[in-house]
Amino acid sequence: MGNLLSLTTFIPLLGAAILALFLRGSDDAAQNNAKWVAMATTLATFLVSLFILFGFDPSNTDFQFVEERPWLLGMNYKMGVDGISVLFVMLTTFLMPLVIASCWNVSTRVKEYMIAFLLLETLMLGVFMALDLVLFYLFFEAGLIPMFLIIGIWGGANRIYASFKFFLYTFLGSVLMLVAMVAMFSQAGTTDIPTLMTYNFASEDFSILGVQIVGGMQTLLWIAFFASFAVKMPMWPVHTWLPDAHVQAPTAGSVVLAAILLKMGGYGFLRFSLPMFPIGSEVLGPMVLWLSVIAIIYTSLVALVQEDMKKLIAYSSVAHMGYVTMGIFAVNQQGIDGAIFQMISHGFISGALFLCVGVIYDRMHTREIDAYGGLVNRMPAYALIFLFFTMANVGLPGTSGFIGEFLVLMGIFQVNTWVAMFATTGVILSAAYALWLYRRVVMGDLIKESLRTISDMTTRERFIFAPLAFMTLLLGVYPALVLDIIGPSVTALVDNYDMATAGMTAAATH
Repeated sequence: MGNLLSLTTFIPLLGAAILALFLRGSDDAAQNNAKWVAMATTLATFLVSLFILFGFDPSNTDFQFVEERPWLLGMNYKMGVDGISVLFVMLTTFLMPLVIASCWNVSTRVKEYMIAFLLLETLMLGVFMALDLVLFYLFFEAGLIPMFLIIGIWGGANRIYASFKFFLYTFLGSVLMLVAMVAMFSQAGTTDIPTLMTYNFASEDFSILGVQIVGGMQTLLWIAFFASFAVKMPMWPVHTWLPDAHVQAPTAGSVVLAAILLKMGGYGFLRFSLPMFPIGSEVLGPMVLWLSVIAIIYTSLVALVQEDMKKLIAYSSVAHMGYVTMGIFAVNQQGIDGAIFQMISHGFISGALFLCVGVIYDRMHTREIDAYGGLVNRMPAYALIFLFFTMANVGLPGTSGFIGEFLVLMGIFQVNTWVAMFATTGVILSAAYALWLYRRVVMGDLIKESLRTISDMTTRERFIFAPLAFMTLLLGVYPALVLDIIGPSVTALVDNYDMATAGMTAAATH
């Protein structure tokens, strides 16, 4: 199938068009139909994406399933996947049917809600498959629009503030990236990503206003891309939009935001920063390592004092993304393997934790931790699922959360033992805030009168959690499932990086 990637990417767009053009009315039947069309569309996308996974050859480090055709203004529409991007495509198509299933209780403007999520799926898939700078930028930026609407229309009481903060932070970060892309095109004469990954951008030192720029053009381009991806991750100190966005977003919006959208930042570092600007990465990599340590410790401490469940899990996400940036900029096999594994694992675990909050929010309409307590007495199945994902989030051996963090810490230990030591404290802090949250919400006696009639999880809710729990366990006991696919591509990335920076390292030692 020559157009497999385009087919996978644009099936959700087709589903959105069907909803927009052919579904009429706002009665219960029409709302139900909108949900079923969205569910069928996301399931079809997942089934088609399986052909990509089963047809993918991990031993081939080149881009596979490449589609290329002329596009506007002499640029190319070019799509492809390698060992680094193929699993992000699978993560997206795997999670979206579960996201749609979690929206079943939505009753306001259901058709528009489903259209927004289907559009978002197409744009997210496009980011992970685009092999042209302009195409990547269009997908990357356009993804802001559906998410902006999801938070702004279906969010909480303070949704307008949160949606604009989300949009402005992420958009302003990307403006610098656009300037860098123009500079890259003017220097390399192409917007083709595989060509740019092997292009040697100027790295001679020069000075601006008396300030010496080590690494020259590469360092400036690296900073421009870093501005965009650091906000998207989000890294400390540009992380403040995320807790607001999570708290105000509806449950399904929070799941997509945590499980998939944040991963675009890490993917960007792997696709652009390391291969295209290795000298810039070498110069500024140590700064990223220390920023990551601050993120891990600071946001873990902030999570400890939160009164809102969603805010606590949002700060937990920032801390876990700190391990990702740390692993990426360790630039060795274990570090990058661990970073990618952590991103995939975090997609399942954080998505599930936000769904756990959604389950009790649907019943009680509050996310305040103090409003709960003793839920194990009325909701034993919920207590078990919540405990499982809490332990996975902490990094319990046997769950996928352990593998990613362990590999990252192994990788970073080879680079900087101080960074590794401080980062390890994050494991202890994550256990503190996660277990503290669980104890206050689930354990103890059922004292509050309002909770005496709360019901346990429905069959639909159990079906949503089952695949997430299965994947978290499977990757925890059999990590080779991911590592065998990403391994050869990561090896090639690290080898190319080492060759590119060898000259700089040699010059520094003389």
